Amino acid sequence: MARKFFGTDGIRGKANSFPITPQMALQVGIAAGIAFRNGGHRHRVVIGKDTRLSGYMIEPALTAGFTAAGVDVFLLGPMPTPAVAMLTRSLRADLGVMISASHNPYEDNGIKLFGPDGYKLSDEMEAKIEELIEEDLSGRLAKSADLGRAKRIDGARERYVEFAKRTLPKTLDLSGLRIVIDSANGAAYKVAPEALWELGAEVISIGDSPDGLNINRDVGSTSLEALRRKVHEVRADIGIALDGDADRVILVDECGEIVDGDQLMAVVAASWAEDGKLSKPGIVATIMSNLGLERYLGSLGLSLARTKVGDRYVVEHMRQHGYNVGGEQSGHLILSDFSTTGDGLVSALQILAVVRKTGKPVSEVCRRFEPVPQILKNVRFSSGRPLESASVQSAIADGEARLKGGGRLVIRPSGTEPLIRVMAEGDDHALVESVVDDIVGALKQVAA
Repeated sequence: MARKFFGTDGIRGKANSFPITPQMALQVGIAAGIAFRNGGHRHRVVIGKDTRLSGYMIEPALTAGFTAAGVDVFLLGPMPTPAVAMLTRSLRADLGVMISASHNPYEDNGIKLFGPDGYKLSDEMEAKIEELIEEDLSGRLAKSADLGRAKRIDGARERYVEFAKRTLPKTLDLSGLRIVIDSANGAAYKVAPEALWELGAEVISIGDSPDGLNINRDVGSTSLEALRRKVHEVRADIGIALDGDADRVILVDECGEIVDGDQLMAVVAASWAEDGKLSKPGIVATIMSNLGLERYLGSLGLSLARTKVGDRYVVEHMRQHGYNVGGEQSGHLILSDFSTTGDGLVSALQILAVVRKTGKPVSEVCRRFEPVPQILKNVRFSSGRPLESASVQSAIADGEARLKGGGRLVIRPSGTEPLIRVMAEGDDHALVESVVDDIVGALKQVAA
């Protein structure tokens, strides 16, 4: 279903440029408020945000829209995306909103919506809201006496910290572990260090000084050098890197080696299978996950179901088919026993539980398989449809023929940025690299 404003992860763009403008946020608030009105009770929405400067612009505009639609607004301030999803359910809200552009730079921002069950909206509901955005809703606004009210929620941070801690067994703590936590100068800059410290760990915190402009800048799950340096400097047992809205996590082991989402899924899948906690003998990942993960799971008698890229599609498949573990190579882990969306902090805690249970170092716990050579390159474009070019199509066809039987080729436009992502994997590294370079070269000629 084609969507006009919503992408793979809500509405996203450059702040103060369409569609991330105060006018649009106002319209989204009105439209979503009307779409979720159901019955005569006082309706309520929970709104959280990350630490971007533009959050100060978008939050009050959304608030005005929702109150105009007769919806009470509970403002959380800076909070992780999974906390917003959890609190939407906990506070019995009719919907939740997260203001964030996740791992993107501060110039971007976005609006993510959650239903009362804490799950991201379906394509159909997003389409309904888009239709309402473009309608004249002046006749459907709340009457003067029925306007919504807005208030800050005290104790939201503490509620989420307690929720995260309760995902671990009562008998397990993190005492004796030295942990570096990188919060990407983002939404988890307070809750993540607090949760780890309260669980008994020695905590060294970086990426915890947001100024509105430095979210994800040289820190966080997409920029790991600062974390690797700090792990080495303080001789930590593990480094944990979240992204701007803390719905994804990447780890660094005690040797400074990076542990991506595929390895994390392997750890959780093997541990939960051993403990009888997997709801089905397998997990869900996307087309981008490494072939090595699929082979490792197969050796354990577990399957790997693949979806389109985007954690929402992983979640949809999990819900439809009864899986309780899924995720993405980029670090989104969806553990549906605990959360309705990716939760970087909770995912990290589950890995730490395995470290504690085995008594082994992170480098040993989190190296479950040897990844098949995989190369991913991005090509930025300014306009047009580069993938429809005859020369690009020819390069793709040639690459598929060369990899046939010995690897995979995945080419897709990003759902959040003007990028074409070219990924190939296979046992022959030189062949994989050659295939990717040829397609990237063809794309750059067209995109120039």
